[in-house]
Amino acid sequence: MGREGPQGHRLLLFPVIGVSEPEPITIAVDRAEPVSGLWLAPSRPRACIVLAHGAGAGMAHKSMAAIATGLFDRDFATLRYQFPYMERGGKRVDPPPVAHAAVRAAVAEGRRRAGRLPLFAAGKSFGGRMTSQAQVKHPLEGVLGLIFFAFPLHPAGKPSVERAAHLSAIEAPMLFLSGTKDALADLDLLRTALTDLRGRETLVLADEADHAFHVPARSGRKDADVLDELLNATATWVDRVSAERVE
Repeated sequence: MGREGPQGHRLLLFPVIGVSEPEPITIAVDRAEPVSGLWLAPSRPRACIVLAHGAGAGMAHKSMAAIATGLFDRDFATLRYQFPYMERGGKRVDPPPVAHAAVRAAVAEGRRRAGRLPLFAAGKSFGGRMTSQAQVKHPLEGVLGLIFFAFPLHPAGKPSVERAAHLSAIEAPMLFLSGTKDALADLDLLRTALTDLRGRETLVLADEADHAFHVPARSGRKDADVLDELLNATATWVDRVSAERVE
């Protein structure tokens, strides 16, 4: 069962078939080599989240696996994917047009697999910034909102808000998950940058957490506790945005 969706993709009109282990897939990217992906879906998912990795580690890194597994445990399907440079084993990130093409291709694949499920685009650090830039260039079809795990507002030691300038052009709801000790997102500057988003933003802070959501022992918490808090907040936000769109 199904029907033709945008760009000839088949949209699934039946329940998503759950997979208890990440399923390796291949994603075709416009004007670039195909990239790898990992599809993970519970038997009755609440929504689908397409998840891009950060600059220094690919989709299989333990931090990405922890996010995907945590979302799976909360009944969300996820599609993780590689950027082309990571697929090649390179160190230097792709030029923005190439990265944007990968984001767009992964979202299209997520939309095809998710069918009628609410669809969200997310990214960790660099992956989040490339996702937001792609959204500004041309809204990602079918995406209800954007989720940023540790949005990299500026390079370490070089505080600025220039990287956030494009966010004001995004009309979709946005969720920012950030540590209060993130060296790539000065908290005062982040709050200042988000004021330009006119209520489309939600900021969730992890106290004492750095860019990797690591917390010191003196905080009395473990990294896993921090991630649980952030994923609980993500689940609440996704459910709310999904319900608002239905209304």
